[in-house]
Amino acid sequence: MKCRFSLSYRDLEEMMRMRGARVDRSTLQRWVIKFVPLIDEAVSKRKRPVGGSWRMDETYVKLNGKWIYLYRAVDRYGDTVDFFLSEHRDKSAAFSFFRKAITENNIPKKVVIDKSGSNKAAFDAVNTELDQDHTIQIFQNKYLNNNVSSGFI
Repeated sequence: MKCRFSLSYRDLEEMMRMRGARVDRSTLQRWVIKFVPLIDEAVSKRKRPVGGSWRMDETYVKLNGKWIYLYRAVDRYGDTVDFFLSEHRDKSAAFSFFRKAITENNIPKKVVIDKSGSNKAAFDAVNTELDQDHTIQIFQNKYLNNNVSSGFI
């Protein structure tokens, strides 16, 4: 399990000892393994549903000293739909992102993407998996999705 802050269990053990609680680091690890999925589930239930119109883009970011692609989509209100990290910028990476975003949210009515051929090919593949009643409209525009990347990093 990975949490937001990178404290070690030893650090947490020491912090708790300073506050008068004697808890072993292995106990803390068991608590994280047991309770983080429950917390994640509770938070997911409270997440506001995303809109039916998405803007999707990918950008190149440096993470832990390594350059990778960040795929990200926002809805019409600017709320993050989902994100995905990949070593490659190709059809399979875009397809994985779209499938993840659709699985964890809802099927959008339309999506605006840039002129990337890999994104278009991935969306075409997603649309072939969906039934005829749920196909996604794809709009390609070179600049309309630029607000996706600007506020993230």
